[in-house]
Amino acid sequence: MTGLAIEIEDITITFGHMTALHPTRLCVQPKEFLTLLGPSGCGKTTLLRCLAGFIKPDRGRVLFDGRDVSQLEPWARGIGFVFQNYALWPHKKIAANVAYGLEMRKESRDRIARKVKKILDLVELSEVANSYPGELSGGMQQLTALARALIIDPPLLLFDEPLSNLDAKLRVKLRREIRALQQRLGLTVLYVTHDQEEALDISDRIAVMRDGRILQVGSPRQIYQDPTRADVADFVGKASSLHGRAIGAESFKLTEGTEIQVSMVAETTLDNGVALFARPEDIQVVPHGAETLDGTVVDLSYLGNLTRYDVEVGAQNLLVETREQIALGQRVGLSLPRMRLFDTLPPETRPPPQKLKINQ
Repeated sequence: MTGLAIEIEDITITFGHMTALHPTRLCVQPKEFLTLLGPSGCGKTTLLRCLAGFIKPDRGRVLFDGRDVSQLEPWARGIGFVFQNYALWPHKKIAANVAYGLEMRKESRDRIARKVKKILDLVELSEVANSYPGELSGGMQQLTALARALIIDPPLLLFDEPLSNLDAKLRVKLRREIRALQQRLGLTVLYVTHDQEEALDISDRIAVMRDGRILQVGSPRQIYQDPTRADVADFVGKASSLHGRAIGAESFKLTEGTEIQVSMVAETTLDNGVALFARPEDIQVVPHGAETLDGTVVDLSYLGNLTRYDVEVGAQNLLVETREQIALGQRVGLSLPRMRLFDTLPPETRPPPQKLKINQ
């Protein structure tokens, strides 16, 4: 197996009067693991199914190693697809499920038997070759679906939220196994998920999508640490934001009128800057007098390795994550890191915290 290069040239897809995918351009390198990440309905599965051939684009082209495959049927593309619901034949044993693709290609029985054994060994399912899907756990069924996709030696493997039906610990285990197999076999992988942690963990690059558009493409570190848009910053990981307007290179006036001094990375012009963003773990709790801001803890969530605090700052709230123990109602000082300045507020992705009444 060897990975192929993908070029997506201004692909547009509509369903009736709805545009599911606006003109989209994307290049994927051979042997790259690229994840399409975004909320439900953002267009990521539509794009994946277009690459598979299940959906034909209204405009634009899909190129595999420079060859236009935009109008080819799925079976003519020679690629593997792993579905969310496994799509196994319940009346066929595991070995027969895995062999299905080779049988459709009229391979000899001896070759099919050899390849089925090799692939089942690869995914560590040899011991259940004669079992039926209904006798296996969800994780083993998903590995069977993966083995069935791998057996045709595809240069490209497409995953449509393959782990969403599994429990949390099994998802972590299987995503690492998928990543290890991809690297060992040298495949190109496009992987669809709405799970941010999953995307950050296993991807070479991530394409963040929303409303049928790709917002930003970059390495996991770039997407998390250097978001170029407010909606990317807000969707990938937790974000703390302050609303108001920039009044200088290092000055920001909060909505309620308080002016603060803060180092900024501007993703827009100062005149258009209305929102500051930082990661909750980068905001430090400091003694009074050393702070950029001060506020009151109005809510907290203990997460094991740290505690997440909602700190009321004037009329706004900041998320702060730290190992320090702080009581509800306690007044704290906050030292802000270098924050990113954006020209739009993020979409609302979580309700405002309920402010607790603190007994005096």
